[in-house]
Amino acid sequence: MAATAAMAEQEGARNGARNRGGVQRVEGKLRASVEKGEYYEAHQMYRTLFFRYMSQSKHAEARELMCSGALLFFSHGQQNSAADLSMLVLESLEKAEVEVADELLENLAKLFSLMDPNSPERVAFVSRALKWSSGGSGRLGHPRLHQLLALTLWREQNYCESRYHFLHSADGEGCANMLVEYSTSRGFHSEVDMFVAQAVLQFLCLKNKSSASVVFTTYTQRHPSIEDGPPFVQPLLNFLWFLLLALDGGKLTVFTVLCEQYQPSLRRDPMYNEYLDRIGQLFFGVPPKQTSSYGGLLGNLLSSLMGSSEQEGEDSQDDSSPIELD
Repeated sequence: MAATAAMAEQEGARNGARNRGGVQRVEGKLRASVEKGEYYEAHQMYRTLFFRYMSQSKHAEARELMCSGALLFFSHGQQNSAADLSMLVLESLEKAEVEVADELLENLAKLFSLMDPNSPERVAFVSRALKWSSGGSGRLGHPRLHQLLALTLWREQNYCESRYHFLHSADGEGCANMLVEYSTSRGFHSEVDMFVAQAVLQFLCLKNKSSASVVFTTYTQRHPSIEDGPPFVQPLLNFLWFLLLALDGGKLTVFTVLCEQYQPSLRRDPMYNEYLDRIGQLFFGVPPKQTSSYGGLLGNLLSSLMGSSEQEGEDSQDDSSPIELD
């Protein structure tokens, strides 16, 4: 039996080596076509080979070939062909039901980073990649993929989109460093405290107390316009500091008094009190409000952030339900 198993293993290894050799030979021919500028012909051949491999359940070979092809097209400025093959990479992952792994997430993030930031294909790609990375859990994507996307968008100085993905990652330190750059390069000096306040409150709405604390500490330590604290010159920063301390005690009276005392600072942004309503529910046992005091665009933002109580019904008490941040 042992000898039979060993022979089968050796045969599998030989077949794997032959398959890799075959892929490499095909890849060499396709690369030569691209180098000659025969982009259309090469693109069609990549697609033909993809469907051939998939029909033979050679999912890994199909994925590797499409990934290398996409990178090759990107290097020649062929955005449309590269984006199309990138979508085929995702299709191979979806159909093969491959488990999420760091290497795969990094490959997807690499393809994303090379896409034209303004292309509709990029939007479709990232939406589909995040859905696959969630592994059918119903969450909003794998935290590691969110982190990689956030770093790419930060390099592109797309701070708003970067902040969104940092919120769904576990990288509070990276988020803080991005926000320091965002504030110093694009913000008003008078709003230095508001950049971190929004992030801290939204992390807490996602029940991510650890990242909320890290982003606050890192931001206040590294921002050139914030003097050493606590206590801080800016009342809003003192409020956030006290709030993070109050979370550990979980005492509703402390939370209530804190919110009342700092209303002048909290009124600077109408969303702050809405976030705090949610934080009160999650950490201090405050019952949810039946209706929101806001409508229109603000109401829509709040609905996407906190989820609709009408749709959730009894499930509105479930702290683990995802909160989508726009």
